[in-house]
Amino acid sequence: MRRLFPVTEETAAQAPAGSPEGETAGAHAAHGPGENREWSLAELAAAYAYPEPAPGAPRPWLRANMVSSLDGAAQHEGRSQPISSATDMRIFGTLRALADVVVVGAETVRQEGYRPARARAEFAGAREAAGQGPAPAIAVVSASLELDFTLPLFTSPLVPTLILTGAAAAPDRVAAAEKAGARVLIAGAGMGVEPARAVQALAGLGHTRLLTEGGPRLLGQLIAAEVLDELCLTVSPTLTAGSAQRIAGGQSVAVPHRFELVSLLEEDGFLFGRYRRS
Repeated sequence: MRRLFPVTEETAAQAPAGSPEGETAGAHAAHGPGENREWSLAELAAAYAYPEPAPGAPRPWLRANMVSSLDGAAQHEGRSQPISSATDMRIFGTLRALADVVVVGAETVRQEGYRPARARAEFAGAREAAGQGPAPAIAVVSASLELDFTLPLFTSPLVPTLILTGAAAAPDRVAAAEKAGARVLIAGAGMGVEPARAVQALAGLGHTRLLTEGGPRLLGQLIAAEVLDELCLTVSPTLTAGSAQRIAGGQSVAVPHRFELVSLLEEDGFLFGRYRRS
């Protein structure tokens, strides 16, 4: 993997010595033979580190991780795997290992066959030092709670699965979720979930390093509510045509939200961009 474009001088100055983010600003290609190699998980973790929290109560930071084909498809035949790659999945695993909680929409849970996050021995020391549990919790956003509570996501998670729903959710479905071992968090006054309340509900449990993996409907809601701080986007060198969703759906915002490029990595034609709210 090699980096094509530098981060800003400010970001590079803040990066750990020897990390990919600490490379000299102004480089535009591989820095010699040693750069064309597979990065270690520690290097990836340094490149994608969450911002250092400010003194006092930490502010929650919500990042999204999505993949898109060249023609804008977020999935092929309902799943993201066909447009992904081995390196994309390494970054996917690294981002999970850095997070306190992974926020995902109910439809994505159904389509992608979500399983509990697993503990990674490579990240165990770093998570312990950061005061994190052995693996991130999965938080499912669902208004109806029409979920299969016999799935491993609910029956055998390393840490209890969370469900974000509205105050008007059906009591019998809430009871079924709790019976299955999930923790239900109310994050909306009606049937649906209000994104800002969801972020605060998770922060109230001490989860301030937030990661969402979509799907497109959920990501669109987060964008519209202006709670998204960062987007990690993999651009896959594939074309799918068809009618697949983009990475974000729903109603468009009144004014496009401007994000700035923090870093851009490349391997085998895949581009791995990291963008932050301007």
